[in-house]
This record gives sequence, C-alpha cells and structure tokens, in this order.
Amino acid sequence: MSSLQTERLKSLDVFRGMTVAFMILVNTPGSWSHLFSPLAHADWHGYTPTDLVFPFFLIAVGLSMSFSFKKYSTQPAKEFYIKVFKRTILIFLIGMAMRAFPFTNVNWAEFRILGVLQRIALAYFFASIIIRNITSIKSLLISSGIILFGYWALLLLFSTGNDPYGLENNAVLRFDLWLLGGDHLWHGKGIPFDPEGFLSTLPSVASVIAGYLFGKLIQSKKQIDLVATLFLIGNLLVITGYAWDLVFPINKSLWTSSFVLVTSGLGAVLMAFLIYIIDIKHKDKWIEPFLVFGKNTLFIYVLSIIWVKTYFQFHIGDQNIYSWLFSTVFQPIGSDKFGSFLFALTHVAGCWVVGYIMDKKKIYIKI
Repeated sequence: MSSLQTERLKSLDVFRGMTVAFMILVNTPGSWSHLFSPLAHADWHGYTPTDLVFPFFLIAVGLSMSFSFKKYSTQPAKEFYIKVFKRTILIFLIGMAMRAFPFTNVNWAEFRILGVLQRIALAYFFASIIIRNITSIKSLLISSGIILFGYWALLLLFSTGNDPYGLENNAVLRFDLWLLGGDHLWHGKGIPFDPEGFLSTLPSVASVIAGYLFGKLIQSKKQIDLVATLFLIGNLLVITGYAWDLVFPINKSLWTSSFVLVTSGLGAVLMAFLIYIIDIKHKDKWIEPFLVFGKNTLFIYVLSIIWVKTYFQFHIGDQNIYSWLFSTVFQPIGSDKFGSFLFALTHVAGCWVVGYIMDKKKIYIKI
C-alpha cells in the first residue's frame, strides 16, 4: 500500500473515530430529559447533528469494505459468502446480547429484536452481496437508485391514511408489526414502532454502498482532485436530497431516501475536509484521540453500552449508580443540561482511556 493510501487510511480512522465518539456522547446523557438540542434526535421529520451519527457509521462500514474486499476478490464465492454470513450473524447476535445484558430477568416475550448493531449487520450483509456481484461503479449507482426509488414506492403503495410518512400510518410500521409483532418493537414514541425496523433497513444498504463508492474514489484519485471531487459529489447529494425532501421528507426514523442522500453528501463533505486538513495540510496534531476510537470502533461502542448498563445493577441508597452519579456528581456542577452533557463527556473520556491502553498494547479487536 502506498504512503498516500496509508495517510488516507488515517483519515478514515479519524472519520470512524469521530463517529463512535459522538455516538457515545449522544447515547450516554446524564438524563434524557435534559439535553442540548443538537444532542437530541429530531422528533420526526428533519434531522439534527445527532441524526448524522448512525448513517456516518454505515458509511464508515462501506469505506472499510472498499479496502478489505480487495483481498477477498480472488476468493471463491463460497468462501466469501461464508465469511460475510458469519460476520453478519456475529454482529447481529452481539447487538441482541447488548440489549439482553446483564441477562437477568429478560422478558423474551417482549424482547426488542432489532437495534443499531442489528441494522449494521443486515446492511453490511446485503451490501456485500450486491458489491460482490455488481462490480462496476455505474451499476452500483443504478442499484442504489433502484433501492432508494423502490423504497419510496413501497411507502407510497403500502402505507395507509392520508400521510404515508406519518408515525401511525407508514408501511415500515405495518411490515414490522406483521413480521415481528408489536411486543418485539421499540415503544419510545408511545406506539410499537422500530426506527431500526426491517423494511427501513433497505435504504440503509444504500448508505453502506455510498461509503464503499467513496472508498473506491479515495483509492483512485490524487489528493487535490479527490478533495474537490468529494466536495462536489457531497454537495450534489445534499442538494438532491433536499429537493427530494419536498415530496419524500428527510426522516431518520423511516430512513427515507432523501435522508440517505443528505447524510451521504454530508459524509462526503466531512471526508473531503479531513483529507484536506490531515493529508494535504498535515495539520494532524489533534487527531490522536479520534485515531484511538477508530482503531477499535465496534469494541469501544459495545463497551460504552455495557459500561452504562452496568450502572443500573448497583444502588446507592434508593438510586441506581447511573442516577446517583448524575444527581450527586454532575448535576450540581451547573445547569441540568450541562451536567447531563458532562456526564456523557466523561464516559467518552473513559472509553477513550480503554481504547488508548488497547492501542498501546497493540490489541485490535476485529470481526
């Protein structure tokens, strides 16, 4: 691998690291009732900075695939599919295990089956199959277009009521209710609806393919041409996504096609910025913390969830450790929102320390 590609891999590690660091930040507030608005999800249509984290994670998956799949290209199809299938099952099961942790008093009759890692597993699986069998860039772009327009058609045809993109009438809800039943879905919006549902995983496959295509571009362009190209593509995707938003609203919970275009475009712009700053201007003294996160991305993300869930297993007086830390340590420092933010930031720092020790010991956990 050329030194240029090595530097670009550093940029991709930073991209992955920024994504997982921000994911931990938004997933571990001291109180979900006290959030700064940029750290909260959009209620329904539209998006906030927090809503960019998950699609960026999927883009990062695609970026990694653009490099790793080169060594699989000469493998027999059977070996490739076995490897992809095993990885898919493992990531899916880790996601379910995270939800079931600490494995006591699990009500399997009302156990939520889907989640973040489960969507990553399924999106990775279907994107891998498509990329293995469709090799040309043009054909991958056409495939992504079919996925995004096909998903739009499904919501138009199979939703009920006057608003096919409303919470209670959308086809995503109807499909997941039919497939899994309401007891196995998320109930955070007052009704059984899963923002990581099976049907809405379909357009997330296009998010992974977008990351893969960005990765192929990164490997084929000169630095300054690459930055300009990524910036141009990113802006075109954002503009197209906002145009589509006029008839198919940007919505993370439904993972709408317009949401895919806008988030993919913003991901491309961020990558262009990182490559320009790190590879061309060599202003990289600030990147070390993010490199730590980027080198053990999946492990650190899982650790952050298990760490926080462990708090709920122990009590000080009548409060679990999570509530006690927020109300006793962080909330008195400042406002409710600042204390909640500081609680989350402390856990980002704690996860970084673990990642730093692993990096120094050259421990990298890959699946």
